[in-house]
Amino acid sequence: MRLRNDLKIYDPPKNYRRVGEKRMESKLRLKQKIRRNALVVDDEEINRMILGNILENDYEITYAADGREALDILNDKKNDISIVLLDILMPRVNGFEVIKEMRADPILNHIPIIVLTSEKQSEIKSLNLGASDFIPKPYDSPEVIKARVNRLVELAEDRRIISDVERDQLTGLYNQGFFLEYADFLIKYKENEARDAVWINIDHFHLINEIYGRDFGDEVLKTLADTLKVFVSIHNGIASRKSADDFLLFLDSIPDYAELEALLKEKVVNRFPDHNLHIRTGIYNTHLKSIDLVTAFGRAKVACDSLRGNFQKALGYFDDKLQKELLLDERLIHDIHKGLEQKQFIAYFQPKMGVDKDIPYIAGAEALVRLNHPDLGLVPPSVYVDLYEKNGLIQFVDREIWRQAASQIKKWKDEYGITIPISVNASRIDLYDPKIDEHFFDLVKEYDLKPKDLHIEVTETAYAEDANQLIEAVTKLKECGFVIELDDFGTGYSALNMLLEIPIDVLKLDMKFVSSMYDSDKNIQLIKIILDIANMLNVPVVAEGVETEKQMEDLKNLGCRIIQGYYFSKPVAAKEFEHLIKAQKE
Repeated sequence: MRLRNDLKIYDPPKNYRRVGEKRMESKLRLKQKIRRNALVVDDEEINRMILGNILENDYEITYAADGREALDILNDKKNDISIVLLDILMPRVNGFEVIKEMRADPILNHIPIIVLTSEKQSEIKSLNLGASDFIPKPYDSPEVIKARVNRLVELAEDRRIISDVERDQLTGLYNQGFFLEYADFLIKYKENEARDAVWINIDHFHLINEIYGRDFGDEVLKTLADTLKVFVSIHNGIASRKSADDFLLFLDSIPDYAELEALLKEKVVNRFPDHNLHIRTGIYNTHLKSIDLVTAFGRAKVACDSLRGNFQKALGYFDDKLQKELLLDERLIHDIHKGLEQKQFIAYFQPKMGVDKDIPYIAGAEALVRLNHPDLGLVPPSVYVDLYEKNGLIQFVDREIWRQAASQIKKWKDEYGITIPISVNASRIDLYDPKIDEHFFDLVKEYDLKPKDLHIEVTETAYAEDANQLIEAVTKLKECGFVIELDDFGTGYSALNMLLEIPIDVLKLDMKFVSSMYDSDKNIQLIKIILDIANMLNVPVVAEGVETEKQMEDLKNLGCRIIQGYYFSKPVAAKEFEHLIKAQKE
């Protein structure tokens, strides 16, 4: 195995290159069996039919009568079109504009374009814009046309296959598929040597692209890639760009990655000192004899993800603690549907107490999920709520809690003659459901409730991620008569924007304000400002996390009329909540 001086990274050995060549040959054989799709664009129907008749034995033909229709088809079938035969002079959007848009698109850019024209100047202009070839009108040489089309399709596909086989175009690192096959070869080449699987990620890289632009983001990625090339060349390793800002390393095992941390800080972070770059590195050390590469890098990713948001730490190792957490996550994901069937997910209720009268009273309640697992016992929500949200499973749990809350409102109404509004959480996953209003409306109809009996809590996180989606969903729910509560208000940058754009009925003051209200006079003043804003908007405020009588009295004196927290009650099961109802009635 020899070391290249220009890239400082190991080249595949010759026998491994033959493996890559064979894989490419098999792809070439496979593509010969595929019937490709040609797009014929011409405003004259007779011209479209002539070209269709010439190519129909070898291609599936799609037709467009002008440039606008062609672009719509291309955007809908980006990965299906193999070649475009394009007239230049057309209504609405001409052929030159089509060429420009295709060449500006990173996917459409790979599709060859044959220009159909009888004007020499149009041929030259279209070739300068990025056309691949031209066919003169009239079409009097069918065999020549077929040969040109076939040759361009083959050349375009061969270029893409060769590009896909080995390297990422932006960074010059191996792409993921080639990287994993090469790493597998290295294991067989020296099977008794310990190696490390390393996962590297730039924290919140999408924000860097959004704030400073994609060109700047690409510069950061290329700088990081060049630094990794140097590092793996020192430690007999290889490097890959897996996706946008995820990088993989496979190298001889080393006891301490402080060298890599220092190198990344010097060459990458310090090069862009005003941009707060945080590069996370997860390491999994193993001989890899009893574990596959995908699992190894999966564990390196777990170590990397454990550092998310921790700007004081840049290196993480997959250890016994992370192993236990990973196994627990896998168990919770595996057991979720059985848990729903067996009613392991239970709604607990924490009262919201009105304090605007001499004697506090139950003004409502919040439904909070609890998991009573048969083997794991009572599992805290902090363990599984984020996990289920990341994996798109939280909506199943949410709907179960919504149903239990609606059932409980009905039960207490029938047994005690009072209606206690209950608020339920709607995660950002729920809010992406275009039928969320129907789900809630069907629920209140099933239990003979009024929409105002069920309060729906949304958080600022959903607004920050997709403001338009949240506004649309909340507006529909509001129009159905549901009460909308804004949870954790006041902690993020977009909180005031939400008040202006979303029809909110209730503000829930984040418990961090309550827990820190005595840290300084400014904190008290800030709470007062929030209460004044709410009063101006004519919406009540619920103060969460109230644990002492002093907190309760001071919040009451500041103008807060609804209190939620351990001072009155922790979240309790329905039976225990009924004791509070009975006490109030007595």
